[in-house]
Amino acid sequence: MEFNATLIGEMISFALLIMFCVRYVWPHLSKAIEERQIKIAEGLDAAERARAELRDADTKVAAEIKQARQQAAEIIDRAHQQAGQIMDKARADAVVEANRQKAAAQDDIASMAQRAREELRERVGALAVQGASKIVQREIDPSAHKALLDQLAAEI
Repeated sequence: MEFNATLIGEMISFALLIMFCVRYVWPHLSKAIEERQIKIAEGLDAAERARAELRDADTKVAAEIKQARQQAAEIIDRAHQQAGQIMDKARADAVVEANRQKAAAQDDIASMAQRAREELRERVGALAVQGASKIVQREIDPSAHKALLDQLAAEI
């Protein structure tokens, strides 16, 4: 192979191009590469922090869900207890009302029986006076009749 001036010129041109690239282009490229590496490292750190925060958030959510379930169970238990208390109170109120109605009915029965006795006494007295007046064959005046009935009713 022959060395001639073109080859030497090309070598010199190539050396100048390399020196120009090393002096002016390479620093900008290195700086851009370093900045990109820093951004990537920051992104990876942020992603790791986000993963850690996500794990923490998942733990907190699980704890809150557990607490919410416990609260729901407590609320349901209280509701069951209140329902039982309401049922017991309703039963007690029903018993009280039944006893009150029973007592009222017994009072009504007693008063009706007393009225029936009094009415029976009056009728018996009237029949006795009527029978006595037929036996005696004379009429008794109404005031004497009333007095006689009252006396007979008192005796009965």
